[in-house]
Amino acid sequence: MQDEYRTVARAGVHETEVNRSRFLCALAPAATEEEAQAFLAAVRKEHADATHNCFAYVIGADASVQRASDDGEPGGTAGVPMLQMLLRRDMRYVVAVVTRYYGGVKLGAGGLIRAYGGAVGEALDTLGTITRKRFRLATVTVDHQRAGKVENDLRSTGREVRDVRYGEAVTIEIGLPDADVEAFRGWLADVTAGTAGFELGGEAYGDV
Repeated sequence: MQDEYRTVARAGVHETEVNRSRFLCALAPAATEEEAQAFLAAVRKEHADATHNCFAYVIGADASVQRASDDGEPGGTAGVPMLQMLLRRDMRYVVAVVTRYYGGVKLGAGGLIRAYGGAVGEALDTLGTITRKRFRLATVTVDHQRAGKVENDLRSTGREVRDVRYGEAVTIEIGLPDADVEAFRGWLADVTAGTAGFELGGEAYGDV
């Protein structure tokens, strides 16, 4: 698994104009290829009168799914430069749709490549990106007497507390970088006099 990846901070649209052609880049986070396709379908429906609705998306922290389409533009002048811009920026779980309203001036292959790739780059700059880091899920089980202090200490040291459940004991779910697991075990044993339970779970990604 990748240690980290970047994705778009929020969905949105950024518009640029090149030689009287309007380029509207719609960006959105997409957890699955189905989500990316649904977003594409929505944009196509909204801009059914546009000259082109070209797209590119990258799904998977390791970029395992990559798709792009020129939607009628000359081959390799729209979808590919859009995809290359997403990959160059290390973007994952993201879909970009660039809608073009033709303004009457032909841009040529080089102009199209710059316009489509540039529209995606400008949209990323405008909407912002976030970095997600890989971490291990872990569960801490502690008695009610010590739970408040442990939870406060976790939060004050910047640990990611994902869930707290109260039962016979208190269960606190956290996220830990792999490199911190052993040090954390020692810390937990110290602050709970060895009474806390600690169990490692799977892996996930979280915001940095």
